[in-house]
Amino acid sequence: MLNRIRAIALKEIRQLKRDTRMLFVLFVFPIILLVIFGYAISFDVHNIKMVVYDQDNSIDSRSFVQMLTSSSYFDLVGYINDEGQIKKILDEKKAQCVIVFPKDLSRKLYSNQKAKLQILIDGVDGNTATIIQNYLNYATQSYSQKFISKVLAVNGGKTYTPIELEPAFWFNPDLSSTFFLVPGLIAMILILTAVVSISLSIVREKEKGTIEQINVSPLSSLELLIGKTIPYTIISILITSFILIAGYFLFGVPVNGNIFLLFLTTLLFLFASLNLGILVSSIADSQQVAFQMATLVSLLPSTLLSGFIFPIESMPLPIQILTNVTPSKFFLIILRDIMLKGVGIEAFWDQVIYLIIFSAVLLTISTLINKKSKIA
Repeated sequence: MLNRIRAIALKEIRQLKRDTRMLFVLFVFPIILLVIFGYAISFDVHNIKMVVYDQDNSIDSRSFVQMLTSSSYFDLVGYINDEGQIKKILDEKKAQCVIVFPKDLSRKLYSNQKAKLQILIDGVDGNTATIIQNYLNYATQSYSQKFISKVLAVNGGKTYTPIELEPAFWFNPDLSSTFFLVPGLIAMILILTAVVSISLSIVREKEKGTIEQINVSPLSSLELLIGKTIPYTIISILITSFILIAGYFLFGVPVNGNIFLLFLTTLLFLFASLNLGILVSSIADSQQVAFQMATLVSLLPSTLLSGFIFPIESMPLPIQILTNVTPSKFFLIILRDIMLKGVGIEAFWDQVIYLIIFSAVLLTISTLINKKSKIA
């Protein structure tokens, strides 16, 4: 049995050596995906285009604007002097927000009255609008606190804060969305390359007619599938190493946990992903159909249902149950625990069990389909 599996694996390696285009896709495409997605997808909002309608024209209003533009979050597009221009600016997307300073801003500030600052935000993109609102709320609170301290210092008083909050963010101190997204990108890229490569490999045997020779050989379905899986497992491990190195140097994402544990769990995830590709190849009859099916069952679920971008806890219960169709869901929890938190297997042992069950079920189904259709 071991000799037959070894023969299939060596045959697959020789075919890969001849197929330079496939090797290019397997090794270069994942890095390209990591770079594109890593820089393109981010929950952080920078360079927010801002327009100011300053009716007060005081040192206080100018100081507030200067505070906003001194950060990387806001870019001052310009000033307006007519309220009627606001709608046109937001309609034509010349700015994402407009700050309106009232005429009596300074007078109210220095007479112990509450001054109201109006902020008009383009709400078409609800997520971005909420982030802009949070930025401006924080900036307003910070400015108000500094102003109170300044006034009290002039009057000889001292500020007093009854309760002072000191937040501490573990695992991601800078709250960088890249740290959160890169592990998801790793899972998405690995499952995509694994499913597509193994499914195309097996379906290629059908198109070339060599599957008939394998059918009459002593090979069993299980031996064929394992032999086909071994070369792509090795390649996927190499790809994983490249992605981790690229993620560290390009985005500064570390691996805080045990490297050997990361290797073992990645190996298990790749086995599950390759079994998913084997299932696709058992159904598809052409490489074109196999590629489309492989992309459908790997890319979409790993992007939408794995917790890569959208938290699973916020989804309706039927969708939460549906998320179990992709092994990326389980692997993503493991990745973030090892890479960001640096914890051991005691924190995610249940996810490892889910991956084992997932792999066993898919391998059993694929073997039964192959036997029934006499493909192998």
